[in-house]
Amino acid sequence: MHLILGISGGIAAYKTPEIVRRLKAQGCQVKIVMTSGAQAFITPLTLQAISGERVHTALFDPEAELAMGHIALAKWADVLLVAPASANTMARFAHGVADDLLSTIYLATQAATIMVPAMNQVMWSHPATQANTKLLAARGVQFWGPAEGEQACGDVGLGRMLEPEEIVTRVLSCCRE
Repeated sequence: MHLILGISGGIAAYKTPEIVRRLKAQGCQVKIVMTSGAQAFITPLTLQAISGERVHTALFDPEAELAMGHIALAKWADVLLVAPASANTMARFAHGVADDLLSTIYLATQAATIMVPAMNQVMWSHPATQANTKLLAARGVQFWGPAEGEQACGDVGLGRMLEPEEIVTRVLSCCRE
């Protein structure tokens, strides 16, 4: 399976190396795309070391764009997994805003798209976020989570990203059928 792991900004990004490690152990080919927000929480170098692949961070990368890099990535993927999926990334996807590499790949891919939300519980319950979730779900995007529990800010409620083990188990069960 060819899987793009899209990582958006949020503290839950610290869990993504474990997702990559587990997917690779199951024989998945994983390419990583990080938003600028994600890079504030975890470095591309960490993910490159774990994945063994170049980590993609910029829409206008002169080297990659010689071959229309964003289109090549979009065609390569069987699955686009966005974990963590921030409210910002969900809004970009919902409204077709293609101003970074991850949102551009989303618009250009025919791969199954799965979003694993992670944000503060008030942000998750906000009517705008809920409307974006419904819009994306109506377009075929799958949502896994969020989970309930304590959040980095100290709040308790829906908003935690699912744990890496659960995400990988779900990927393997739904995407290898």
